[in-house]
Amino acid sequence: MAKRSARHKIREHHEPANVHPLFPVSGGYDPLNADGRDRKYVKNIRAMSPMQQRLLDAIDERSVVAALGPAGTGKTYLAIAKAVEAMEQNKVGRIVLSRPAVEAGESLGFLPGDLQDKLAPYLRPLYDALTERLGTKRLKSLLAEGTIEIAPVAYMRGRTLNDCFVVIDEAQNCTYGQLKMLLTRLGWRSTIVLTGDPDQTDLLSGLSGLGEIASRLERVPEIAVVRLGDGDIVRHPLVASMLTVL
Repeated sequence: MAKRSARHKIREHHEPANVHPLFPVSGGYDPLNADGRDRKYVKNIRAMSPMQQRLLDAIDERSVVAALGPAGTGKTYLAIAKAVEAMEQNKVGRIVLSRPAVEAGESLGFLPGDLQDKLAPYLRPLYDALTERLGTKRLKSLLAEGTIEIAPVAYMRGRTLNDCFVVIDEAQNCTYGQLKMLLTRLGWRSTIVLTGDPDQTDLLSGLSGLGEIASRLERVPEIAVVRLGDGDIVRHPLVASMLTVL
């Protein structure tokens, strides 16, 4: 009753309620005081830095794009958001997402279940990004229909991907041969976006092919290689600070 009475008095005197504004009048977003951040779904994504805008423009204009940069620069999220956008605008008929099943420095041991259950831990980041853009119910429907396919790198050999938007995530964990195989899957009316951080590979030293692939692709005028940096990180500001010393 006390709370209801207080709300009634606020309405009577037209006093502003003690709530945090969605868009603070002064200052930017501070992760250490994040109560006022609007975390609602945004239909139309926008770049948070000039290099992110360059990446979005490159995806619109080129059939093959490589996005390289440290953790938290939005490489995977922007690529998947553009894939969903292309599908909804009928620019492509399918979305194919691929990621190497490489453990990050520790062995998970035996994983129970069928193939999809075993691969789920490795593909979880892709499911998370898709769920945010599509919602759980619609994502399950599109996966069941085959409109969206999530597959490990090993299952991509021998395929020709026509009318597809292909995202190859965590490409730093692929060898040169694997990346060459993946990039040459490109078919008609298709787009391939390669994302990864050459400095965070989980492979043995010298095995990752991302750095060399990106350097060679830069010589091809029709291919865009976008290199994001610490200034493009949209996670907690401490991520950029840590990457300068780690």
